Amino acid sequence: MRELNGNANRQRWPHALPRLGLASLCLLGFCIGTAFGSPPTAPGRLQVAPDSTGMIGVYKLDGPLDRSNPFFQSLGTNGRSCATCHDSAQAMSITPASAQHRFEETDGTDPLFSNIDGANCPSVLRSDRAGHSLLLRSGLIRVGIAIPADAEYSISVVHDPYGCALQVDSKTGLLTASVYRRPLPAANLVFLSGVMFDGRETVLPLTNAATFAANLRADLVHQVIDATFGHAQAATSPTDAQVNAIVDFELALFTGQIWDERAGSLAADGALGGPRNLAVQNYYPGVNDTLGQDPFGLPFNSNAMGLFDAWARPNPEIDEDQLEARAAIVAGERLFNAAPIKITNVRGLNDNPALNRPTSFIGHCTSCHDTPNVGNHSLPLPLDIGTSHSASSNFEADPAVVAGMSQLSVPNLPVFLIAGCPNPFTTGQAESFYTTDPGRALLTGRCADFNRVKGPVLRGLAARAPYFHNGAASSLRQVVNFYNQRFQMGLTETQTTQITAFLRSL
Repeated sequence: MRELNGNANRQRWPHALPRLGLASLCLLGFCIGTAFGSPPTAPGRLQVAPDSTGMIGVYKLDGPLDRSNPFFQSLGTNGRSCATCHDSAQAMSITPASAQHRFEETDGTDPLFSNIDGANCPSVLRSDRAGHSLLLRSGLIRVGIAIPADAEYSISVVHDPYGCALQVDSKTGLLTASVYRRPLPAANLVFLSGVMFDGRETVLPLTNAATFAANLRADLVHQVIDATFGHAQAATSPTDAQVNAIVDFELALFTGQIWDERAGSLAADGALGGPRNLAVQNYYPGVNDTLGQDPFGLPFNSNAMGLFDAWARPNPEIDEDQLEARAAIVAGERLFNAAPIKITNVRGLNDNPALNRPTSFIGHCTSCHDTPNVGNHSLPLPLDIGTSHSASSNFEADPAVVAGMSQLSVPNLPVFLIAGCPNPFTTGQAESFYTTDPGRALLTGRCADFNRVKGPVLRGLAARAPYFHNGAASSLRQVVNFYNQRFQMGLTETQTTQITAFLRSL
């Protein structure tokens, strides 16, 4: 990557947000006041790398990306470090193209392909390319989770393409399900409301501004230790100094698209794209919450994205192609904020008592991506939008879900049958469910948590395809096509192109 020095520019969100006191928020190793709107006081360092539509940037708030940090060191027994799956050139995640290159270069001996979770099943040999197909084609890591002993449901397998979907773990003696998920970016962490897709590393809640900084650090410390024992197969725990150095490093990282191949710099002419602007984005837990839980009583505003408002006033000094590209991004941002979507059969919304369990209601993209200029949810709200459902109509009864899934490139994943749960949308009616990933229900054992996972931070999307927790969308175009069909948005071809242009500029 190319590395540049630079100071962040101040950015504002359209709402007049309250300022939070910083004294209690400087507990993270750097002052988290930067994420709450206060400008950084020390120069950061920006690295850039090419991606599919331009350039991705990674901005480290407190200086260079120091590769002597334990983040880049093997602390376990299989040669892995945090950087094995979190590459700055891939928005601090990993892509199938990178995995394929590493497999070819090393014949599978790269630590990435450790069979603990880099292979489709633990019994796969490192040199077995087919046995690593989910990582190589879809960037998926295997996650083995024990079924809770007090689960409200029963679970069985109806499709087991690799032979290890549901089995008794030889070490623990526990019935364990294998699910396959994308590594989340190890950046932009100061905006999190939950750690990991299913929230399993959220040991302390991230829901209150007064405790946010300390709790986020505690959660990330827990995650680092778990990852060292799990992904890196450590025999002993990393030291406190090593863990804290990794957490400090991660908390200082911000990533976002910095350059578009047609529109140019995404921070030019008043636009607020790129990671340096993101580093000073106003934020607090519950900001702009969809369900009315903003701690300052501010109402939800669907215009949560305003990165490219300034481009609505065209610059007459740039060429026609660049003007057209910027106009598409502006139009896509406005559609993201305002285009109506019909929300039906979404666990976490249509069964939500706070919404009076509506059968159907009209929302917007920002109804679920409400954090201003960031795109995740500012309070925990894991949802089931349908991406864990089987792509086969034999296993899925909702025609809107079937239509949405038909737009995706769903990997060949195991399919589980869940029985013994009530239908969340029809009181008193029992129903069996088919799923490729039961989501939070694997942790809690609760029927109400089936298929529910969090929506990740949307910044830096162009550099980290494929998308959704299970890599089901190979491109941002497929993402938009899924939403268009799943939620009956009725987008035209032009509107689809515009939203795609906006998403790839994040």
